[in-house]
Amino acid sequence: MKKLIVLSLVALTLVLSGCATTGSASPTEKRNLVQNMRADTLSKLYKEKPDVKEQIKNAAGYAVFDNANVNVVLASFGGGYGVVYNNLTGKPTYMNMGEAGLGLGLGVKDFNVVMVFHNQAALNRFIEHGWAFGGNADAAAKYEDKGGALVAEAIADQVTVYSLTENGLALQAVLKGTKFWVDSELN
Repeated sequence: MKKLIVLSLVALTLVLSGCATTGSASPTEKRNLVQNMRADTLSKLYKEKPDVKEQIKNAAGYAVFDNANVNVVLASFGGGYGVVYNNLTGKPTYMNMGEAGLGLGLGVKDFNVVMVFHNQAALNRFIEHGWAFGGNADAAAKYEDKGGALVAEAIADQVTVYSLTENGLALQAVLKGTKFWVDSELN
């Protein structure tokens, strides 16, 4: 059990340090990194699901996050960064995220999440409160363009969520909580 705790802490440290936008970069460089990730993720999503482009255009707003997740037997940890766009105002809000969960699994996965907010209340609630609880089960084996992972889709509380696996090898069934919060340095 001690080894599991130590392994989990090491995994958490690696995930959180690997997910952060470059620490020594200026705020402008960090915002550019996030914007490049956003554009790349949307391009990949539109290629897989072209109808999402119109869905985002007609929505109150959307968010794009880059997330890395480590699952070590019974514990899951993750972290990342992203941006929320308010389509009404055109204003971006830069945010961070962290997650922890319990469940069976093993693996490391780098993935992107796109959230489409179908009304202003859902968008505002996300920026102001940022909590998300849920469970997921997935299997991914992907490196660059090789291997496969599904584009997952979920709809809840006026928000549609798409998940795209970038790289990783993971088999997991996890109940987890995710906290999103506004990045005070980048806003």
